[in-house]
Amino acid sequence: MKTQTIKHYTLFACLLLLLVSCKNDDTTTTDFSQTTVFDIFTVQSDGETVVMNGEIKSRTLDDFNNMIAGHPNIKRINMAEVPGSSDDEINLQVGARVHQLQINTHILDNGLIASGGVDFFLAGIQRTSGNNTQIGVHSWADGSGNEATDYPNDSTEHLRYIQYYENVGYSNQWSTDFYFFTINAASADNIHWMTEAEIEQYQILAQ
Repeated sequence: MKTQTIKHYTLFACLLLLLVSCKNDDTTTTDFSQTTVFDIFTVQSDGETVVMNGEIKSRTLDDFNNMIAGHPNIKRINMAEVPGSSDDEINLQVGARVHQLQINTHILDNGLIASGGVDFFLAGIQRTSGNNTQIGVHSWADGSGNEATDYPNDSTEHLRYIQYYENVGYSNQWSTDFYFFTINAASADNIHWMTEAEIEQYQILAQ
């Protein structure tokens, strides 16, 4: 009698485990609607505004896409301090997504954007700025230690950046002019903070 009871219990436990396993297999999607922080992105309570703070990195595109999956009504990204990117290719991809989704970008009061952060900002449909902000540009350097200015102007090394600007709405002439302005403004290990005249010349802000 004791042996038969143990067998029945074992069979019941196996069936229960199988049911749980099947249920887990059916729930493979993740609900991001309850998440508000996606690394450098923090969704605000209105569900339409995001505060961005930190360096753009290899995970940023996935974070951005997950954020949009859970919060599809985002209309504006407020940038606090975005000093650049550690993965240029990902930065250009996430910037293209911002433009595709018709999202606006804004630099918060006392905010700072530089390098890849400027490229991200430029993807915004409307681009605005608070008070006492800084916009910094410089040249890039590759893994072999060469800087952008080490390559001739007609080198294909420059094309992906120029094409990025075109992809997010700028003319070929503007894209070429602004790109070469940035790489000649400062070396890769320095920064040039754009003057008000330069910000106006290159139409960095637009409403």
